[in-house]
Amino acid sequence: MYIDTHTHLYSTKFAADRKEMMARISAAGVELAIMPAVDSSSHAEMLLLEKEYPALTLAMIGLHPVSVKENFEEELAIIENYLAERRWVAIGEIGMDLYWDKSFREQQEIAFRRQCQWAIDYDLPICIHAREAIDELLAIIKDINNPKLRGVFHCFTGSVEQAQEAISLGFYLGIGGVATFKNGGLEPVLKAAPQNRILLETDAPYLAPVPKRGKRNETAFLPFVAEKIAEIWETSPEAVGRQTNENSWQLFELDRFAQKDFPWAAKQALIK
Repeated sequence: MYIDTHTHLYSTKFAADRKEMMARISAAGVELAIMPAVDSSSHAEMLLLEKEYPALTLAMIGLHPVSVKENFEEELAIIENYLAERRWVAIGEIGMDLYWDKSFREQQEIAFRRQCQWAIDYDLPICIHAREAIDELLAIIKDINNPKLRGVFHCFTGSVEQAQEAISLGFYLGIGGVATFKNGGLEPVLKAAPQNRILLETDAPYLAPVPKRGKRNETAFLPFVAEKIAEIWETSPEAVGRQTNENSWQLFELDRFAQKDFPWAAKQALIK
């Protein structure tokens, strides 16, 4: 089985066939899907999906950097209220995005630092969005300088050196469809990084892996990512699943959410 550590199952891109798409997840051998938040425009849909599929999904809460606009303080207040109301698997996705729009760069950093402090206060991991901002975020993490700050660099596409620095700071690397791209550039990273610091993800509905590239991505496509990593690691997809599941349990402390009737919890108990 596999764990998809980053998937937007509540996206409107799944509106027409969400029920069928959700059924394909378990059929593909994926038994847990972790959903990052974006902003208040989609919280209701995300939480409804988590309620409808309690044995399959877990939700994060956080403000996506692309959603950091003039009203970012209002959005952060919503996040802060949610954090006080219930337990979450992580704070995310948060970070910086210097690809789409740099006009809110300062506000993105303010939002990231504040959410990092909440992660420290609530003892939660963070899920980092770092598009064209890996070095900037590594510098901020080093400046915060708190050993409780931990998490994953989602959709990691950096260099071996950046990967090593992130790992040295207590972070994991989220690997998705880019690993299957001919010029994705992740093979050196996957060869150099410790296997106990790699997480599987899809970022569905974005970044579909080969052979589905160009199509709408789904969590059911996660095995294609595992197969590519297995090829690079010279092992089996099943071994990749076992290792990355263990990594997911370690980072997200999934024991907090495991129930005996959840397939993903029962199988992990057998592995342990």
